[in-house]
Amino acid sequence: MAEEAELEVEPSSTSRSEQQAPHFLRDIIFHGKFKLLRALNPEENVHCWHGLYFQDGQRRVDYVLTYTMKKPGGGRSSRQSMHLLAENAVARSLRRGPHSRGEHVQHHQAQNTGGSSHLPSSAAADVELGCVGETFSVHEDHKAFRREEFEGKLREMGLELEKDEDTKIPGVGFVKIHAPWNVLCREAEFMKLKMPTKKVYEMKHSSGVMDKISSLVSKALEPLHPHVEEHQPKNIKHLSHTFSREKQHLFDLSDKDCFFDSKTRGSIVFEILKRTKCKAKYSMGITSLLGNGVYSAAYPLHDGDINDSAEANDRKLLYEEWANYSVFYKYQPIGLVRKYFGEKIGLYFAWLGLYTQMLIPASLVGVIVFLYGCATVDDNIPSMEICHPRNNITMCPLCDRVCSYWKLSSACGTARASHLFDNPATVFFSIFMALWAAMFMEHWKRRQMRLNYEWDLTGFEDEEEALKDHPRAEYEFRVMQKSMNKDQKSQHKMEKLTCQDRLPAYTTNLVMMLLMIGVTFAIVFGVILYRISTKAALHMSSKITRNNVQLTVKTTAAIINLVVILILDEVYGAVARWLTVLEVPKTDKSFEERLIFKTFILKFFNAFTPIIYIAFFRGRLVGRPGSYLYVFESYRMEECAHGGCLMELCIQLSITMLGKQLIQNNLFEIGVPKLKKLIRYIRSKQGAYKEEERQKKLQRYETDHFLEPFAGLTPEYMEMIIQFGFVTLFVASFPLAPLFALLNNIIEIRLDAKKFVTELRRPVAARAKDIGIWYNILRGVAKVAVIINAFVISFTSDFIPRMVYQYMYSPDGSMHGFVNHTLSYFNVSHFQEGKETMDPLYLGYRVEICRYKDYREPPWSATPYEISKEFWTVLAVRLAFVIVFQNVVMLMSDVVDWLIPDIPKDISVQMHKEKILLVDLFMKEEQGKVQILESKSFTGGKDNCSRSNNNNSTIAHQRSGLHANSTNSF
Repeated sequence: MAEEAELEVEPSSTSRSEQQAPHFLRDIIFHGKFKLLRALNPEENVHCWHGLYFQDGQRRVDYVLTYTMKKPGGGRSSRQSMHLLAENAVARSLRRGPHSRGEHVQHHQAQNTGGSSHLPSSAAADVELGCVGETFSVHEDHKAFRREEFEGKLREMGLELEKDEDTKIPGVGFVKIHAPWNVLCREAEFMKLKMPTKKVYEMKHSSGVMDKISSLVSKALEPLHPHVEEHQPKNIKHLSHTFSREKQHLFDLSDKDCFFDSKTRGSIVFEILKRTKCKAKYSMGITSLLGNGVYSAAYPLHDGDINDSAEANDRKLLYEEWANYSVFYKYQPIGLVRKYFGEKIGLYFAWLGLYTQMLIPASLVGVIVFLYGCATVDDNIPSMEICHPRNNITMCPLCDRVCSYWKLSSACGTARASHLFDNPATVFFSIFMALWAAMFMEHWKRRQMRLNYEWDLTGFEDEEEALKDHPRAEYEFRVMQKSMNKDQKSQHKMEKLTCQDRLPAYTTNLVMMLLMIGVTFAIVFGVILYRISTKAALHMSSKITRNNVQLTVKTTAAIINLVVILILDEVYGAVARWLTVLEVPKTDKSFEERLIFKTFILKFFNAFTPIIYIAFFRGRLVGRPGSYLYVFESYRMEECAHGGCLMELCIQLSITMLGKQLIQNNLFEIGVPKLKKLIRYIRSKQGAYKEEERQKKLQRYETDHFLEPFAGLTPEYMEMIIQFGFVTLFVASFPLAPLFALLNNIIEIRLDAKKFVTELRRPVAARAKDIGIWYNILRGVAKVAVIINAFVISFTSDFIPRMVYQYMYSPDGSMHGFVNHTLSYFNVSHFQEGKETMDPLYLGYRVEICRYKDYREPPWSATPYEISKEFWTVLAVRLAFVIVFQNVVMLMSDVVDWLIPDIPKDISVQMHKEKILLVDLFMKEEQGKVQILESKSFTGGKDNCSRSNNNNSTIAHQRSGLHANSTNSF
């Protein structure tokens, strides 16, 4: 009993000293007392053990800050040294009495406000404290002081903090942050968060024919919906309103712990961290502290473990119903994604899901177009003429000296394969994909508006978004450097970076962007030289190799292009980020937009420059036999095969698209995060333990420390935008592109989901009403796709030459004779000296006239080898087709845009209804206030009347009493 009494008295006796001690001393004292109480209580709180709550098991951890602790010498940890420092300081202050204790506290507080980065001199010289100066460097002391000052400001803002340096991760300390109810209410009002009120209403749907059909379709697709429990029926919605502390009675506050979910609590704490400023100079919030290394990381916690079978949580539900490959056929639980990760990430996955759904009809039409080409390949007259065994057309050599004459019939396989992608259905498919892109953009706008209504973002304005544009840490650091270079008299003025300050960065950006684009062109040119030299080398080899020269060169060159694209993608991504950091944008929004612009430009040129070359330049800068165009006076420019460049374009496009999707988007996204996680574990010197054992021992905030930091949605959007370019820009040459994109995205959704749920730290929830700049990029790509497909059909394929021949030059209106019509004649005696073939008898006879693909006059005409009138006719029709195709398709896209409203009709009706209900709610509230005031005034009037009557009767009674007394006296 005596011991228990002592335990009860001791905390109360030290609580007064704790209140006067500095913050870091109070944390250490509290931690030491709590360890003692935990030792007395053998039952550990489950929430505490998992690291989701404070040590008391009641206050939830809303945010975590981590920092690096430098180990002191002598084998003693910093936690132990600081603990000894606290114990000795408190013991000494207790022995010296209140006066000495007050002097010690005042001395420490004076140093905090003065901005000193050293510990008290008395503490450094005190023998009881040990040699503090030998164990802590000045730099680490300065960081510790900055942390102490910042955490003190957080406490002044109302946040509750708890430190933990006795972790299983050596050299890492944690600061757990909890936002109490009053802070949450205050910040929710400042951030203008919309919260659901007590008022609920039913969303009535019209009973038309289309609604009945849609209800039947939804019932049929019920197995595709994820098994996510909903707290309320789908047709019931809470009336939401901006949170206000004065109108708390409008909201359902029966369960205050669940009113603000973990996503909202984390975003609220993050806003406080960003705007909290210290007294120390140039310390302007968590972004500055992270940039200066005062803290190493800051992140909210995940809600529990995905493998925890005892407790259900949103993260586990997302893992089972979303981040799992076994549910690839189901819809995404977008509502749950938004609830856990926030609106910005929810909009990305909603956009990705809609894009994948829209690829289904595009894939079906593309497959039908491809099958049409397969079905009609035997009926294609030009390919039949090329493949006919009696075809005795002798073609000119494809290269100088080592190449010889060849028979046109040897290109039979290429001609038949080209028909699979170059047929009349290709034109229809190009028009269809242009309209498909317009439909996709309109459908997304409607889907986005529906999500804005369901997620209560209809009143989210740009002004509210502007409140979050806090200065970045790099910007603050540059401003600090600029201020330090100024005179001390001007240091009190607010500095900012001007265009003059950024001029070197802008110049570097321009030069580096042009240099990187030049590198892309140089690599494409290098691949061209590879194809030319390899083709010549293979023609000098065996006859078997010579027969497969075209296929070998095309395939290997495409693979080389793919490898170069993958390497340069990583390089260009790093260069774009470096250039953006060099500009020092002020806000995160400005940084993101500049980074997106640079990355998109570089990666677009990197991915599409080889394809653009094959589509529009290859085979058009060749010249003619006897007057070829040479590079470096020895490399003759390459020409297309007789089947046209469309087949080579298809090979390049398919290899690039499939390679990027399989290697870059999938393999890298799976392997790189796991490799980084392994390296992080090894660096933490925990490699001696197995991963499973380590996961069991670590608490939640320690486990999340090893996860990869969230780097934003820019890489996710970028790879999908590049894929959208592959699907739309050159779809005329590769109708199967939508199908491969669909198969990739089915995997991509689950891959990204698993990465967000298991591989990344939980991002801070960010509100957003749209996908931002990405929508404008999509619209731009869709517009450019119409122009590029018009040129591909007109100039790359043989659609226009075939149509011109059939309707203008064919004697019977058929395609018979088309191949002979497109071939010109050349007299082999007109070859330049030294350029003729070394084996003129390769075919077994001497060749006098060879043929080549072009529209030129024969050598026996009055103007030999001049461009013929057929060329100008075909060119005029090609240009006319481009103009007509663009205008017609653009007009049809505008009609689709005009016919489909941006806001669904039912959503506009519900929004109008919600406004009326909100007005009624406030009118009833005002009427209730008026009635309460009237009742109070009415009851007050009655009380006054009763009091006056009582007073009058009392006075009359007194008067009558006096009168009676006076009467009796007489």
